[in-house]
Amino acid sequence: MAELLINYAPYETRVALLEDGQLAEFHLERARERGFVGNIYKGRVVRVLPGMRAAFVEIGLSRTAFLYGGDICPRLLEAEDLFGEEIAAKGLKYSPIEDLLKPGQEILVQVVKEPVGNKGARLTTNITLPGRYLVFLPTMSHIGVSRKIVDEAERQRLKELLEDLRPPGTGWIVRTVASEATEEELKAEINFLLSLWEDIKARAEKTTAPALIYEELDISLRAVRDLLVKEVSSLVVDNRQVYEKILSYMDYLAPHLKGCVKLHEGPPGLFEAHGIEIDFKRLLSRKVWLKSGGFIVIEPCEAFTAIDVNTGRYVGEIDLEETVLRTNLEAAKEIAYQLRLRNIGGLIIIDFIDMQKAESRQKVYEALKKYLERDRAKTNVRPMSEFGVIEMTRERRRESLYDVLLEPCPFCHGDGYTRSRRTICYEILRRLEKMGPHVKGKIVVIKVHPSIAEVLTGEEIEFLEEIEKSFQFEASVNEDQDLLPWEYKFHLQ
Repeated sequence: MAELLINYAPYETRVALLEDGQLAEFHLERARERGFVGNIYKGRVVRVLPGMRAAFVEIGLSRTAFLYGGDICPRLLEAEDLFGEEIAAKGLKYSPIEDLLKPGQEILVQVVKEPVGNKGARLTTNITLPGRYLVFLPTMSHIGVSRKIVDEAERQRLKELLEDLRPPGTGWIVRTVASEATEEELKAEINFLLSLWEDIKARAEKTTAPALIYEELDISLRAVRDLLVKEVSSLVVDNRQVYEKILSYMDYLAPHLKGCVKLHEGPPGLFEAHGIEIDFKRLLSRKVWLKSGGFIVIEPCEAFTAIDVNTGRYVGEIDLEETVLRTNLEAAKEIAYQLRLRNIGGLIIIDFIDMQKAESRQKVYEALKKYLERDRAKTNVRPMSEFGVIEMTRERRRESLYDVLLEPCPFCHGDGYTRSRRTICYEILRRLEKMGPHVKGKIVVIKVHPSIAEVLTGEEIEFLEEIEKSFQFEASVNEDQDLLPWEYKFHLQ
């Protein structure tokens, strides 16, 4: 069973999903850094780019947002994913973007991806309004059922129910949690989402762009809507106002589940009481050790995330192939867990340890797909290549924990590396050689960080003395704790 914990503070709300006592998902939202995904805006088209089949739209944020042509009308690939091959067979086609949008035009859009770096938010005109059991698609007219509902009889029952309940011309997706939902529950949610859509349209008609029309739920209510599945036995919150807000929200969302909502009144704190220690350094550690002694290395890059698997201290007991297979199988489980915990999305490249047998490679591939089944985010995994590499994608809508918790290092500018001590020492020696002809008979004081002084007056002292002798000056190396390792200063005495 699982537990859902919501820890509230005026500046930050943290949500932890525990599965069998282990932290499975961790989300946080800061009052001053609240995201935009799910928000609906009335925007104004600023510029249309036919060559990129895209447009820039002003929605009131610091940077103009980006609207791709495929997000203006139902997207073919998305339709295939949601509804199956019959939609693709109808051959959805795109019109040239310059025929659909003109500068100055006002349109209703929804944010599907947060702004990242210098990139503005990504938009769509295909509005989606998620509820607990259903997602309402006002701009589409088809019914889809989550692929994670595998029972064909249940899938058919839900489709037939929706066909009877939905207004003509409206689109709906049945979420996984709707399995075994009653007709009354689905009808109540349909009515609520239809009413919400009418309010949004009415507000948009009265508003001049750019303007926020609808704001997505805060993280506490999103957690109730998206994470309170049947496997969750209790939802515990440590703030009375949030507790009452959740109960009020559940009056129409899922009244039968109100009994599982509990108020925690400490001390100890909520997370401490449940044995959770959120150590961000360990949570986002580059290296993750496996129980066998092997380890994986996770490297977020600009365009993708690279994951490398290593045997580490694990030497096995039988033969090399068996040792490698066991390490890779254990790594597959840990990788699926880490992707979900860190909320890593986009393109992911996994370099498993090379295996000679195709049968072994297939086992690891199948294991990874199995472990990813618990992930709410959509994943697409390619079979393992003969080099032991798996390419996969994971749905990315909100920021990963890296984006939320970290920022580029002001010293290395996000590179993750600095020049080595020896490199810096040799840089200083070259500077001294250039100064040499001009400082004959003088004392050159070199101020450096203690770690550089240790190398310069130790391993590299013979080169320093040779330069002193060649140019007939004296060098004095002084330690300065206030300097950064790569900083140094010269002055004459």
